[in-house]
Amino acid sequence: MGVVLDHRNNLLPGRFEFLMGLYAENYHRLTRLFAPQQLAPGRYVSDVDDGLNVHLHVQECHPYTLELELTYGFVDAHTGQRSPSAQLRMYTDAHVAEALHCHPGRHLWQVLGPFSPAHTVFQHRLRMNRFFSRWLEYLAEQGHGVGTLKPAD
Repeated sequence: MGVVLDHRNNLLPGRFEFLMGLYAENYHRLTRLFAPQQLAPGRYVSDVDDGLNVHLHVQECHPYTLELELTYGFVDAHTGQRSPSAQLRMYTDAHVAEALHCHPGRHLWQVLGPFSPAHTVFQHRLRMNRFFSRWLEYLAEQGHGVGTLKPAD
């Protein structure tokens, strides 16, 4: 039985390390793409003439933390909110960026329910941050970047 427990304990740090690595990758992708740590709080738009403007809202800037929202300029017919939308937190001292949630106007407990098991929360965070990583990669491939980012009117 000790072997099973030892094996399980060895798997969990690997998954956590993977998630932390994904946060670091997201930080570097986001920094290369839009350099939000150099922006003043406010709303910005990236337009590459493809009809899908990207909106970046720098909500709050603290000494080591930024609160951001990244979304497209079109509205979901069911929710009335922009979609897809990611609420983000960048830790500039630790060089990690975390997608907190991808559901406009909803907090994690509203999506998963109160008192969700840690495994469920972990899996949800992993899915959100994988989505965010792929989305940042896609935006870069489409030509979005610091050069296309302008203050919103």
